[in-house]
Amino acid sequence: MYNNHNSITCKYQNQSSHFIIHHCQMTMMKKNNKEQQQQHLNNTCSHQQLYLLNFFSYVLVFGFGLLIGITLTLSLKTTFNFSLRNITFQLQHSLPPPPPQISTNKLSMNSSSLVINNNTNKRVVNNTTRIGLREFLKAPRKAMHDMNEEELLWRASIAPKIHKTPFNYTPKVAFMFLTKGPLPLAPLWERFFKGINQQFYSIYVHPLPSFNGTFNQTSVFHGRTIPSKEVKWGENSMIEAERRLLANALLDFSNQRFVLLSESCIPLFNFSTIYTYLINTPQTFVEAYDDPSDVGRGRYSPKMRPQIRLSQWRKGSQWFQIDRALAVDMVADRQYFPVFQKFCKPQCYSDEHYLPTMVSIKFWRKNSNRTLTKVDWSRGGPHPSRYIRFDVTIDFLEKLRYGTTCLYNGKITNVCHLFARKFTLHALDRLLRFAPKIMQFN
Repeated sequence: MYNNHNSITCKYQNQSSHFIIHHCQMTMMKKNNKEQQQQHLNNTCSHQQLYLLNFFSYVLVFGFGLLIGITLTLSLKTTFNFSLRNITFQLQHSLPPPPPQISTNKLSMNSSSLVINNNTNKRVVNNTTRIGLREFLKAPRKAMHDMNEEELLWRASIAPKIHKTPFNYTPKVAFMFLTKGPLPLAPLWERFFKGINQQFYSIYVHPLPSFNGTFNQTSVFHGRTIPSKEVKWGENSMIEAERRLLANALLDFSNQRFVLLSESCIPLFNFSTIYTYLINTPQTFVEAYDDPSDVGRGRYSPKMRPQIRLSQWRKGSQWFQIDRALAVDMVADRQYFPVFQKFCKPQCYSDEHYLPTMVSIKFWRKNSNRTLTKVDWSRGGPHPSRYIRFDVTIDFLEKLRYGTTCLYNGKITNVCHLFARKFTLHALDRLLRFAPKIMQFN
């Protein structure tokens, strides 16, 4: 009995112990769950606080950047407006006035909006004037311009590589007068050019810069004076003046033949004869010969080697008649002319040696080795003979015209000189008297 009681007591105690342990375990688990929940809640609050802190930081940085941007924008806008006003003011005071607008009354419209003005040969598309090749190649109406020497020579040296032109044109002869001042024989030349269409010739006059004379508006010489520089006899400035004349004449593409004349030169034939003679030959007319004397080879400087050797040194008249190809080479020459500038000083007389030497080196195949300008050196001295009033007779002029024989296009002819010099003002009246009959002007 007692034993049963004890076993029951013990069993009851064991069950109580298990209950207590289980109760303790449950209490601990609840406690742990509460702690985990509290920790999770704490972590959640911490994350929310960190997010809010980052958000407000970004807002602060963005606001600060926006403030800086607005400040810089206002500052740059003020500076730009000030600079723009300055640029506008400078342009308004530096630019030339706008060109006059083209009058629409001179244009005739068609369905394609393409307008052709027959008077000017200019095409207008959508009210914009377009200049064709023919207008682009037209020479300026006046010989005077504002180009400096370097710009002029560069512009004149431009030459097309395609020799066949895409249009028809009339070749012209450029008459280039290298003078000290006035043209005393201008009335004779006026008779020579009278009635001749200007599509056949051009005129260029290079006087000394100190010359302020002008020509009558009806004169063929009016507006034909080019920008000039000082020229001294026997110096390189003479060659520079010749190059300047050629460069101005080369601005007109139609000029295909170039004749250098002085104020004392006269024509020996009418315009038609001279024009035909020059245009219908491939030859150039530059006198060039080897003179072994002191006034020939004696003027050569050994310092000119290797560009120019003594065997290449030539002498001749400065009064030439050349074609366009040789004219372009002469104004573009950077090989021989600098040598003359450096070593051919006074007493060398570069005008008698430069072109004859260069032509004999580079263009001897097509050169005739003679000039078309008659000059009398028979009296000796540094200057040729001068012709005054009593020298001018019919027989004298006929001798100048037909007194010698030469080759022209491979055939013998007695027309060897088209011009002559030196004639004075006193010879003018007789020249005007005989010209209509002998030279067959007009």
